[in-house]
Amino acid sequence: MNLQRRHLLAAGATLPLSRLVRAQGSEWHHIEVAARGQTVYMNAWAGSERINAYLQWAAGELAQRHGIKLEHVKITDTTETVKRVRAEKAAGRTGDGSADLVWINGENFLAMKKEGLLFGPWSERLPNYANVDTTGKPTTRTDFSEPVEGLEAPWGMAQLTFYADSTRVPRPPASIAELLDWAKKNPGRFTYPKPPAFHGTTFLKQVLVESTTDRKPLYAPHATDLFAKVTAPLWAVLDRLHPHLWKQGLQFPANNTVMRQMLADGELAISLTFNPNEVANQIAAKTLPATVLPYQHAAGTIGNTHFLAIPFNARAKEAAQVAANFFLSPLAQAKKADIKVWGDPTVLAIERLPAADRALFTTSAAPGQLTRTVPVILEPHGSWVDPIEREWARRYGLA
Repeated sequence: MNLQRRHLLAAGATLPLSRLVRAQGSEWHHIEVAARGQTVYMNAWAGSERINAYLQWAAGELAQRHGIKLEHVKITDTTETVKRVRAEKAAGRTGDGSADLVWINGENFLAMKKEGLLFGPWSERLPNYANVDTTGKPTTRTDFSEPVEGLEAPWGMAQLTFYADSTRVPRPPASIAELLDWAKKNPGRFTYPKPPAFHGTTFLKQVLVESTTDRKPLYAPHATDLFAKVTAPLWAVLDRLHPHLWKQGLQFPANNTVMRQMLADGELAISLTFNPNEVANQIAAKTLPATVLPYQHAAGTIGNTHFLAIPFNARAKEAAQVAANFFLSPLAQAKKADIKVWGDPTVLAIERLPAADRALFTTSAAPGQLTRTVPVILEPHGSWVDPIEREWARRYGLA
């Protein structure tokens, strides 16, 4: 199969367009045929019952439509899979890996790309990739400022979003500077997850990009000699903010799920998420009151795309590609975007879809939906994440 694929791609340079399209279509047909009967071990975060239920639905669709068995390998952090694939490569397991599809982005993608742990390029040859919005959503081709280069398929969009109970916070802070002032007047009513929890690290990056006067170094690979200067604005803000946080900044919640419950219980007044639709999702699930409203900082917040990748030693590469293609279908993307299901924003250019597929995305407004969007601030290069987390732990990781 791989040899045939290489021959088709090599021939593409000399084939007329009509014959090239037929060749690519023929290649995809062979992939679909080979995928039947395969089992895809999909390594994905399992911290949400709604996401887990969505994957169960997708498993049923893949079985019915393509004869593929999708097994959700439930993980708490993608680094677990990265370490496992790395160990398999060191042990010489080049064709019988334990993971076939991985929910991934950021520093984990960067690590797997740099270490040759990914299969590909493959993603832009998926039939449904033609509907991906690569222009309006440029992070579909750049992951934490690292070019994707066909090594992972976009799956969903995310942007840092804050939320507060409007009865207690009628005018939410619209910037990090305003949040600092608000925290001083409302001590103990805000905090953030303890890094390296994803949402906690994202908050650190938001503080940094809002506080620095020069973001340019953040979008190049991490430079040790520049680290102290580039990150100085971050530590300056945190030093001022921490005394006014929950527990005076001496303890931090484990994750944003804990923070959501703390807000629901009245312990916090402001929380945060990376899914702009999470508040509406949770109001629909009756875990948050309808008075909770989401908002984003006026000048923009950190945003990115999350992806699906195939390890270099996956056993079911054909079925993994078919599964990823299904996850990019209008049906699967619309269901995922449904607030009652998951509420994860689509990567597709909805306006380019046929009318029947566009109609799948038509939903009525729901309580807790974000009503005002702001610019997306691109993620710093993934190589900055680890040094920032390590320095945070050195300065503040007391508990």
